[in-house]
Amino acid sequence: MLELPVDGLPGELDGLRIAHLSDFHLGVPSTGRYAVERAVDWVAARDPDIVCVTGDLVSRPRGTPLLERLLARLGSPFVVLGNHDHALSRDPFSRPVSFDGLAVGRLLQDESVEIERRGCRIEVAGVDPRHWRARRGGGFAPSDAPFRLLLCHFPRVLDLAEPGRWNLILSGHLHAGQIVLPYGRGRLMLAHPRARYSTGVYRRGPTAMHISPGLGTTFVPFRYFARPEATELVLRCS
Repeated sequence: MLELPVDGLPGELDGLRIAHLSDFHLGVPSTGRYAVERAVDWVAARDPDIVCVTGDLVSRPRGTPLLERLLARLGSPFVVLGNHDHALSRDPFSRPVSFDGLAVGRLLQDESVEIERRGCRIEVAGVDPRHWRARRGGGFAPSDAPFRLLLCHFPRVLDLAEPGRWNLILSGHLHAGQIVLPYGRGRLMLAHPRARYSTGVYRRGPTAMHISPGLGTTFVPFRYFARPEATELVLRCS
């Protein structure tokens, strides 16, 4: 559980709980599958107000049946896809997957919806990774919802989204480095050594962003000094 102060959070939403999961990479042999299953069990038992999954759900089509069973356990999660879901990756084990028939959850592909929690309107929007380069987290019509939440697989969206458009952004993609070499007081991420953002909370003006360490793996079927994590965010008025 992570208490997260959010600028502009309506008082009605103080204490709102959002479960954030990312980077399942189902369909290939990996210790990540067990981490995903345990994380889903944990979130289902917690019964948060909102569940969000921020991409890279499967690495091969054979992971789709398990994905649907897991998403069903989460109720009605909001879901966006990542680059691996469309095999937009250097990973030789990745294969494109069709999500046209995804029967559970709400898949957001360059669209936004409004929901209500505690009597307060919330906008939830999601970026399609296939259009990431062109849209860069933009293209959403203005909203007067008191709280606005964006789901985007790529953390760089924090630098590129319209300033102040979103109260909170949820991202994944980096696996907290997956293979990390600790040294002194620092950490060298072998997978993304130059990444500006890695894991945890970052801010740009009034916008907060949480990057999930994710649960699965790519290229090699394990992690090193980069623990998988499912996060429950408890939003607080700043």
